[in-house]
Amino acid sequence: MAQVEATTERVVAADAEKVFDALADYSGTRQKLLPEHFSEYEVREGGDGEGTLVHWKLQATSKRVRDCLLEVSEPTDGELVEKDRNSSMVTTWRVTPAGEGKSRVVVSTVWNGAGGIGGFFEKTFAPKGLGRIYDALLANLATEVEK
Repeated sequence: MAQVEATTERVVAADAEKVFDALADYSGTRQKLLPEHFSEYEVREGGDGEGTLVHWKLQATSKRVRDCLLEVSEPTDGELVEKDRNSSMVTTWRVTPAGEGKSRVVVSTVWNGAGGIGGFFEKTFAPKGLGRIYDALLANLATEVEK
């Protein structure tokens, strides 16, 4: 099993604290940011950053739907980590200042991929697909916080 990683980033015209607060607001803002690839969104515990337990289904392709139950932690300032209880998937969001009134948002997801030929295709294509999904989410985030 090879580890698969997908990373996407975007500079947003809003300060880092505002951007981080929007991402950490699972009971409000976060659901509005999700593109059509996400469904069955539900906050099960908490709702604001650390200690949140959130559920959604992520439809990565027409045939691949991942049922995610994510525990949220904040190991350092400006960082959210979502660990999936249903798989090896871990997504890390990092928000850092990027100049006057701007911030850089980097989202990185890692998981243990399949073995064999299926694993080869997963490692080759999954990061690009997930990257497109996160590009859409980050565009929605920019629209939301740049108001």
